[in-house]
Amino acid sequence: MITNDDSIAAPGLHHLVECVRDMADVIVVAPAHPHSGQSSALTVGAPLKIKELEQKHEGVRLFTVGGTPVDCVKLGLHTIVPRKPDMLLSGINHGSNSGTCITYSGTMGAVLEGCMQHIPSVGFSLLHHSMRADFSLSTSFVKGIAANVLEKGLPDGVCLNVNIPAKVEPAGVRVCRAARGRWSEEYKRYIDPTGNPFYWLTGHFTNEEPDATDTDEYWLLRRHISVVPVSPDMSYTNAIKDMSRRFDSDGSPA
Repeated sequence: MITNDDSIAAPGLHHLVECVRDMADVIVVAPAHPHSGQSSALTVGAPLKIKELEQKHEGVRLFTVGGTPVDCVKLGLHTIVPRKPDMLLSGINHGSNSGTCITYSGTMGAVLEGCMQHIPSVGFSLLHHSMRADFSLSTSFVKGIAANVLEKGLPDGVCLNVNIPAKVEPAGVRVCRAARGRWSEEYKRYIDPTGNPFYWLTGHFTNEEPDATDTDEYWLLRRHISVVPVSPDMSYTNAIKDMSRRFDSDGSPA
């Protein structure tokens, strides 16, 4: 099963289909319109419609859903696919999902949903936002990662966030952690023709540990594909003991 957040029309999605369509029976369930930055959002209080499209790839069925990437996964599993898929892929996203971008990513929202459904799930992103981005330089790596997961699976509760450097042939692959960072200067102020201000989302990612050699940002700068294992369980277990000392109680709070 393949989905994305850039919509059914995105070239990255169709490149991903071409990478894997010879490995298995492929069903695409993708948003009818772009839903970047939607994270794990669900459509609530509005109907969802499914539309099957004409084949663009031999042997591949294509469906659109009028909702978010997570809607596509949940509704696709409930209504479209005949059984639980052997693998769920999301992407290839037009733009980075490295570092803390996963918090906002619709691409990875779909992957986390697949993981919660106990499906081996992988998100792919290319560090190039253009709809005319060249995905061909990483084709062999995408195929290799997908084939590995299809054959060997993933630990239950673990999915993969794969980011690909743009405009270069990757020098290799590195499994690593996500760099800590934040987005700054996120909104730019403009004035409309009537003199009223409005704001447009912009900003840039600041890597707060640029010297760390074990992060996705570090390896992407060195022309490597980064593979970050991710879990939908956001419990920070290292803090449980300390927080227990502070908050555990058998009676009413003091």
